[in-house]
Amino acid sequence: MHREDLKKYDLPDEPGIYLFRKGREVLYVGKATSLRDRVRSYFSSDLGEARGARIVGMVERATSLTWQETGSVLEALILEANEIKRRQPPYNVDEKDNKSFNYVVVTKEDFPRVLVVRGRELFQKWDQKTIKYLYGPFPAGLSLQEAMKIVRRIFPFRDSKCFPCGSPKNKLCKPCFNRQIGLCPGVCTGEISKAEYANTIRNINELFSGNFKGLKRRLASQMKAAAGGERFEEATAIRRQIDALTHIRDVSLIKADSISAGGGARIEAFDVAHTGGSETVAVMTVVHSGEAIKDAYRKFTIRTVTNNDVAALREVLERRLGHPEWPLPRVFVVDGAAAQLNAARKVLRAKGISVPLVGVVKNEFHKPERLIGDRRAIEAFEKDILLANNEAHRFAITWHRQRRRKAMI
Repeated sequence: MHREDLKKYDLPDEPGIYLFRKGREVLYVGKATSLRDRVRSYFSSDLGEARGARIVGMVERATSLTWQETGSVLEALILEANEIKRRQPPYNVDEKDNKSFNYVVVTKEDFPRVLVVRGRELFQKWDQKTIKYLYGPFPAGLSLQEAMKIVRRIFPFRDSKCFPCGSPKNKLCKPCFNRQIGLCPGVCTGEISKAEYANTIRNINELFSGNFKGLKRRLASQMKAAAGGERFEEATAIRRQIDALTHIRDVSLIKADSISAGGGARIEAFDVAHTGGSETVAVMTVVHSGEAIKDAYRKFTIRTVTNNDVAALREVLERRLGHPEWPLPRVFVVDGAAAQLNAARKVLRAKGISVPLVGVVKNEFHKPERLIGDRRAIEAFEKDILLANNEAHRFAITWHRQRRRKAMI
């Protein structure tokens, strides 16, 4: 496939999975926070550096692309693992990769533990008779770790640090640490029966099997039954679980997904500086995974206007986008309010580029007051956005002052 082939596909700016194909064969399955942005990244000039020669070869072999939208990044993560397991795509799974992948294991016990296990350990040390359920492989370990935190907040479960009440290692039924913070349902203290805990494990099984809709329907039925039986506290707890599944806040997963996609999230920020229209300049700064990448900073002398910040921003963005050899960022950040944001949006639209935009609105002291624009990007990358914007302001003012001093001399 080539970059021009993307014009055939109307990819959404939503989470989901994508499948590169050669004819009917699936070559590769991946997940995305934004299907549109992730698939586009496979056709950037730095793909080899970011993802390696093997993935470059995969893209060259592929002849078509399909995708499936999901309601959240968590759902995409689980669907990706299930599709890899079912289809065994050659560019996802080989003997070496399989051992380095991560799996979720549910043990075969009265009170099963839910654990993340590396493939190497799973295949070498685990007896399959001790496993009740096995999910995976999950290619991105960081994303899976964040996913497990989300799942555990919805359905608290037992891990290897929790010992059942009355067992040889917990005869006095002392609460484990996770019980104290609400992430263990009380296996260690005897507060939950085997039948109640089995229901939690069933919920987790349906979740990791990808049956999100069926799980929510079953929970809704249980909530109705609990309310009908006047077990209102139980009904309220189930309602919270349904709400959590419906409105999953997976900001941490968005961050982890960006990192696993090729080394982290690149944020580009732009700012304009001048004094009464004289010596008008603009700059671009880059923050990558929380660090300022000063080698990637760029300076622009504004040529078309003298005292118009919005027009100057429009010029610098057009010139920046004239450099296809520079990788596109995960987020574009502009200094200003709605006028600057709208101007930037028009430039990107004219170039056929769909990258989330965020504007940093300042107060009278030129300090950040609020962020506007793409909500998902703001939630996931707020600190990096503010760092990039602060760097852009500092860099622009410093360069503008240097030019003024030089002009005076």
